Amino acid sequence: MKKKLVLLAAAVVAAGLLVGGCGKGATKSDASGAWKPEKDVKIIVAYKAGSGTDTGARLLANSAKKYVGQTLVIENKPGADGKIGWTELSKSKPDGYTLGFINLPTYTTLASQKGSAFNEQSIVPICNHLTETAVVVVKKDAKWKDLKELVSDAQAHPGELKASTNGVQASNHTATQLLAKSANFTYNAIPYGGTADQLLALRQGEVDFACVKIADVSKLITGDKAELRVLGVFDEKRSKLLPDVPTLGELGYYGKWYGSARALVAPKGTPENIIKFYEDAFKKTMEDPEVIAAHEKAGMQIDFKDSKSLAELIKEQYDFCKNVVSKLYEK
Repeated sequence: MKKKLVLLAAAVVAAGLLVGGCGKGATKSDASGAWKPEKDVKIIVAYKAGSGTDTGARLLANSAKKYVGQTLVIENKPGADGKIGWTELSKSKPDGYTLGFINLPTYTTLASQKGSAFNEQSIVPICNHLTETAVVVVKKDAKWKDLKELVSDAQAHPGELKASTNGVQASNHTATQLLAKSANFTYNAIPYGGTADQLLALRQGEVDFACVKIADVSKLITGDKAELRVLGVFDEKRSKLLPDVPTLGELGYYGKWYGSARALVAPKGTPENIIKFYEDAFKKTMEDPEVIAAHEKAGMQIDFKDSKSLAELIKEQYDFCKNVVSKLYEK
């Protein structure tokens, strides 16, 4: 009798665990080990609403619901050039219900700093979303008609021209350093909370120029109400989106591509079957013709890379930070 009671109790406990494990919001895998979310998924964006990263993240999240099967909720955690959001991401539970966007090389630059709360082991790659080329912009009515004029003015007045950045040693600050170092001039860098604030400062005349990404200014450089003008592109060949704008290399300055990759990652420890689910879901999303068209309308070029390729890109960006970025800020 006692043995039967023990067996009965064990069966009841097991049944209870099964019921609890299949409850609403639980992490669920089928017999093959496949996984899918059972509730809304949070995506941390380490920049404020309206920033370039936020705009792209929201466009992708809204489109991905069809393939993920749940609502993807963007949660903005701006501040400290991205450190606040990425620190929270690194500490999040690896259960598939918290993902995040990282910007490269900003993430790797900050992660490489002494005492950083996160590093390359803090995240698990899912896929790349966008790869965006950097550009040099000024107000539409600025006195400089081309980049040569801006550089000549900066050379003639060392440290006087002001440039807004998206944070100290963040991606756009690095772009400005690449231009200044290669063109042999000094300037006054003014850090703002993110790209949206950086561009607002330029539009309001608080600074003289800025380096950002094409998608960040796509709506500000076209049409009768255009507020900004692009003077140069950080690439080895001219952009199809800006065929009349010269590359920096054409003018004798930095001659390689530079820009930013925006990618989806999960907290360290996230199981492989969860990563696989999201990798497949976002691949389908980014291959959807309607999604591609929506991105192009917003001035964004989708550049899907799977988890393996993204991992290689992150490693390359760590090397770039070590061998190039670190030297840009040496005094």
